[in-house]
Amino acid sequence: MAGMELLSDQGFRMDGRKPNELRRIRFKKGVFRQADGSAYLEQGNTKVLAAVYGPHEIRGSRGKALHDKLLINCQYSMATFSTQDRKRRPRGDRKAQEMTSHLKQTFDAVVLTELYPKVQLDIFVEVLQSDGGNYCASVNAATLALMDAGIPMKDYVIACSGSHMRDTPIVDMNHLEESSGGAEVIMAILPRCDQIVFLEMNSRLHEDHLSGVMDHVMVGCKDIFNILNQQVQDELCQKTELDKIVTTG
Repeated sequence: MAGMELLSDQGFRMDGRKPNELRRIRFKKGVFRQADGSAYLEQGNTKVLAAVYGPHEIRGSRGKALHDKLLINCQYSMATFSTQDRKRRPRGDRKAQEMTSHLKQTFDAVVLTELYPKVQLDIFVEVLQSDGGNYCASVNAATLALMDAGIPMKDYVIACSGSHMRDTPIVDMNHLEESSGGAEVIMAILPRCDQIVFLEMNSRLHEDHLSGVMDHVMVGCKDIFNILNQQVQDELCQKTELDKIVTTG
């Protein structure tokens, strides 16, 4: 599909957003009582569940244990009904294995693994509905689940995607935009210190455009951080007030 069809002459995308506008983000922490931490997140029409278990003793071969730090085990999967074409293998295919590897790489860089030697932490992510930005939504949901579990981290880790259409950088791509055949830049950052912990580009992008797209994706990550952090802080304040009422009551 030509880029002209995805960005109008008036500068609007197919879903009505401006080039630098995020999809609507909604989330809820603590959705699974059985897990140590969990979160449900919607980023546009992409819907993700994340659950965290641990830290706990190494399961299976103890040879996997790391003597000086935590072993992070990630598993990414997509529900069979998450796309229009029903998936035969919701986990274990090449794409799922690649995404699992990317998530492990991301969270190895942010979790304070040195605090938990010789034990394991499990991060399970399942995409319930896919409309683009699966990695980004998975990272953002898993970050919230880790916070819910009380796992120490250097910072939030926030992910966003972007591209370049009609001489204009865009951020937070949906499925239609991802399927257009253009380049896509995917980035995960620690927003408070501007540190990039994951960066991938899945197609060629002229070097004259790369820095502009990366700058816009970085801003997109920080905008997502502001949205998530504001709600987290609001919920914390509400909980603090409730605790005061219970204590004084």
